[in-house]
Amino acid sequence: MRAAVLREYRKDLSLETVPDPVCEEDGVILRTLACGICRSDWHGWVGGHPRVKPGQIPGHEYCGEVVEAGPRSGWRVGDKVIAPFILACGSCPACRAGVSNTCPDQRLPGFVEPGAFADHISVPHAHNLARLPEGMSPVLAAGLGCRVTTAFHALTDRAALRPGEWLAVHGTGGIGLATLILGRALGARVIAVDIVPEKLEHATQLGADAVIDARTGDVAEAIRDLTGGGAHVSVEALGVEVTTNASLQCLRPLGRHVQVGMTVGHNARMELDMSAVYLKNLALYGTRGMPAHKYPSLLNMIAAGLVDFAPMIAREVPLSQAGAELAAFDGPMPPGVAVISDFQR
Repeated sequence: MRAAVLREYRKDLSLETVPDPVCEEDGVILRTLACGICRSDWHGWVGGHPRVKPGQIPGHEYCGEVVEAGPRSGWRVGDKVIAPFILACGSCPACRAGVSNTCPDQRLPGFVEPGAFADHISVPHAHNLARLPEGMSPVLAAGLGCRVTTAFHALTDRAALRPGEWLAVHGTGGIGLATLILGRALGARVIAVDIVPEKLEHATQLGADAVIDARTGDVAEAIRDLTGGGAHVSVEALGVEVTTNASLQCLRPLGRHVQVGMTVGHNARMELDMSAVYLKNLALYGTRGMPAHKYPSLLNMIAAGLVDFAPMIAREVPLSQAGAELAAFDGPMPPGVAVISDFQR
């Protein structure tokens, strides 16, 4: 099969012909229809993700068509499916408790196993997959990826966001845009924070009630002023110290901070304003991924027209451009996310 392979950190991905994937008993082989390009892929590309080593095929935000199905997979050839990036075992205490995104035996294509920057991918533990809704574009489905599912779980489960509350979103990349769109759909008033004027304008077009350019002053103070005391919920979507502290400091008493941005490499340990946590009785939540059983709730919202993620998708690119998209994460990114939709170029 054709794949884009990480051979050296911070170098363009190598387009190669590699061995075809092998179907596991509880898995499937997918013909990849589309695959999102995510900042998590960038963490691996720069050598910041501890599990991603040279030789890895990246790509964890994918959808595809089943071309081979294992006898215990529950799927048939021709089915079109969406994959969560965490493939849980389905039988451990965490999975039985409904929190499969914390499964200790999870499988991780794109990080530990070959991912979907390829025209085919082997997906074990295929009970995690969800059927692609009739009429949903594969590009949109791949764009949901880890960013929308993680944002959905962060707001509906971890933070329990309520209508009318103020939601601050620090960073308007893919995860930030997903949080903004979902926050609006759930009835919250949303403030978006970034340092790129074009991204702030994009956030306004997507319905943000207010935007803040973090280069112009004290972000936390500005949010407290705008909201009359602070946000009820604040989501950090970058994984860096300055925005994490701004997220904590912008909250009102009893506010909820959700750490969505991946904190790896030199950001794995941070100096945080724990005085704000203590004095304001804040709640701090971590979140990663979404339990697979929540896919129908999210997909039904989309199918019912309650939320539209199409404006997130900014670029469709061929497989050969995946490396260039990863390199672009080094600087201020243009608005929206990129999705690989052509695996032959």
